[in-house]
Amino acid sequence: MCDAYGIVNFESANVHVKGMGDYRPVSAFSYLGRYRLVDFPISNMSNSGIDQIKVLVKSNPRSLIEHLGNGRQYNLNSKRGRLQIIPAIGSEGVDVNNTDVGAMRSILELLETMPQEYVIIAPPNLVFRQDMDKLLAQHQASGADISVLYQNVDNAKSNYLNCDVLRLNRQKGVLSIGLNRGNAKNQVISLETYVMRNELLVSLIKKAANTSMMYWLRDVINEAVEEYDVQGIAHRGYLACINDFDSYYRSNMDLLDYAKGDDLLNKTWPFYTRTNDSSPTSYGDDVQVSESIVSNGCTIRGTVERSVIGRGVVIEAGAVVRGCVILPGVYIGAGVHMENAVVDKKASIIHRKEIKGLPDAPLYIRRRDRI
Repeated sequence: MCDAYGIVNFESANVHVKGMGDYRPVSAFSYLGRYRLVDFPISNMSNSGIDQIKVLVKSNPRSLIEHLGNGRQYNLNSKRGRLQIIPAIGSEGVDVNNTDVGAMRSILELLETMPQEYVIIAPPNLVFRQDMDKLLAQHQASGADISVLYQNVDNAKSNYLNCDVLRLNRQKGVLSIGLNRGNAKNQVISLETYVMRNELLVSLIKKAANTSMMYWLRDVINEAVEEYDVQGIAHRGYLACINDFDSYYRSNMDLLDYAKGDDLLNKTWPFYTRTNDSSPTSYGDDVQVSESIVSNGCTIRGTVERSVIGRGVVIEAGAVVRGCVILPGVYIGAGVHMENAVVDKKASIIHRKEIKGLPDAPLYIRRRDRI
């Protein structure tokens, strides 16, 4: 069993997903038709033997809390395991902790009593596969005070914009943490996943509270490089950073590629999610579906090409859906032609017969819209 407890953070101030973020936190975003983004960090922790996990929630928490439930779907140990939701909102729904440090400071007494020696903190908006137990072992072997998971990328001019980037020395020591402004194609992207002793986390939170109420954990660690040994640990494999609408759309489309999808969704490392008892998807006669992910409970009578279709979606005869991300409960009427769009939950596309975005500028249809 991994001698660490986990914290799933909420998204930073650099994350803004236009439209979709009005209804739910990023961690509750539907992904690949059947998952929520929060499923990925929790599953990484659960698969690694971490059975004490705290999920920080900043705003609009209802859908996330409903999805998480008691956490049984994440294969946590039935006796020792616990998934705890920490909402950082006041009684009237106003944020009282605008930063992750503020949220952790509000539960500082709880963190101080955690029996595990180490803590692993992961973000909700970066999608990757990682054995956290191996990460902890690498951290311990390095002798570092803090370890930060990172990945070298060569497409940072167009991807990973506003993600944290690390400046490393030759020994992989972290010199500073900055932001990717798209100025260079080769960057060291921080996966915002941190490993340290729990007592050090508690100490850093206390110190940050006395320094600035606007500090985020990244700011705390950025300052800590002057006092502590902060080391980078390389990650290899699929990585998606979802911090705006375009990156959300693009990452869903990317994973329709078999090689990329297989790299992330490996049978030996399952990603757990909340399931329901919906019926299998029903396909009509002469239906054409290609290069797509179609979830349970759908009715498909039209054409679907290179799209992600969420649970309970209805696509009527004569409709064409191409290059789209369709969230659960959407109705697409007969004869509708839709390309390069994200359609939010329970929208109905009936009267407008042609809706076309561009691959690099997808359209957004709001939740429960009738068009």
